[in-house]
Amino acid sequence: MKITVIGGGGVRSMFLAKSIAQKAERLNINELCFMDNNEEKLRIYGGMASHVAKLLCPKMKFSLTADAVEAVTDADYVITTIRVGEDDMRAKDERIALNKGVLGQETTGAAGFSFAMRSIPALAEYCELIKKYSKKNVKVFNFTNPAGVVSQTLRDMGYDFTYGICDAPSGMLRSFALLYNESPDNISGEVYGLNHLSYFKSITLNGKEITNELIENDDAYKKTDMRYFSKELLKDRGAILNEYLYYFYYRERAVKNILNAQQTRGEQIRDINKNMTAELSEMDIENNFEGCLQIFNKWYGMREGSYMASETGEKRTTPWHFDIYEEDDGGYAGVALRFIETAQSGKTGTMIMCIPNDGSIEGLKDDDVVEITCDVNANGCKPHRIGRVDEQNLEIIRRVKIYERLASKAIREKDRASAIQALTLHPLVNSYSLACELVDEYIEHNKEYSNGWK
Repeated sequence: MKITVIGGGGVRSMFLAKSIAQKAERLNINELCFMDNNEEKLRIYGGMASHVAKLLCPKMKFSLTADAVEAVTDADYVITTIRVGEDDMRAKDERIALNKGVLGQETTGAAGFSFAMRSIPALAEYCELIKKYSKKNVKVFNFTNPAGVVSQTLRDMGYDFTYGICDAPSGMLRSFALLYNESPDNISGEVYGLNHLSYFKSITLNGKEITNELIENDDAYKKTDMRYFSKELLKDRGAILNEYLYYFYYRERAVKNILNAQQTRGEQIRDINKNMTAELSEMDIENNFEGCLQIFNKWYGMREGSYMASETGEKRTTPWHFDIYEEDDGGYAGVALRFIETAQSGKTGTMIMCIPNDGSIEGLKDDDVVEITCDVNANGCKPHRIGRVDEQNLEIIRRVKIYERLASKAIREKDRASAIQALTLHPLVNSYSLACELVDEYIEHNKEYSNGWK
């Protein structure tokens, strides 16, 4: 089996390589290819990923390439994790919105639309190559943000072999299991909503329902990403919230905190990645891997420690380090690997993915891509039947879903009017005049990557 990673020069490439290599023999993965069109970053971060893969599974063929056709040829599975325009464009995406007093967060905020303007045309080109050169039954796991808009648009374009994945829900479940000193294998959750806008309606540990218990657990607000919310809010919603819902329920606080911070999240990551890459570019990746790892741990630890800190005023307290041999949840590679493992087993398993609603959540269309707990087997995914949900939760979901559908239309047709409609309805913009200004600035900002808008 061949797995290809498009975006293999990203700073998290080692995490992907580690997760895949740890399970390669068990899952019959005999070939792993990392592709990136930034050859220097591929040399550095792909090279470090290659070193990790060889340590963990020397039998597996590992290759690096800048040639997309070579990368996807005969692939059984493809993971896409690209950043068109890289960190500089992300930082500018966010500043354009913030300069108007609008949340600029790259997936949930207005900046996500700008990111999608660049991501989707590039991903569509890769999907065409995948259709032509990969295995007949290939499946593509998209982790490229904004995953909600991207997943909806790729499906709207007819790429039914694409699935949206995100490690936020599985990461929260893992943190809850560890809170109880239990294995993450013993916890499961019923999730409904959209990517970065989802609700846990039920969480069970060793078969016992613990949702209300968690909401009342004061330690959960200190040791997990429930720290971003008040107990009163979760009790009111009757659910545990995806961490990104912070931006919706505490919108003015998030904007104020970001504006008062010295840097946006995008600017922090841009500078951290730039400094880390500069140091690593002087290193011998193959012969001084331990030295490279020390540099990586220093800079990436800063990145993890500052996650959502500027926006919320809350910092993660668990020290971060990368251990090649330690078992972990695998992040978004882990989501893809669980899908592969379940499909190979001949059995049906459950996992959280972004797939078409197909009647699961009342009030949404069948072809609306939702983030939901689903049954997975060799034939694909089927969402759990959720039915009616709390009308307040549904109102936010529907509003953002309409935004995503209009954003999909706008980007597919390069249609300014649809883009304005999309951002006007977005709950974190909620203004026609601001939407007009944002759309015009984002069209100008992205003209090198996405021209021809009308």
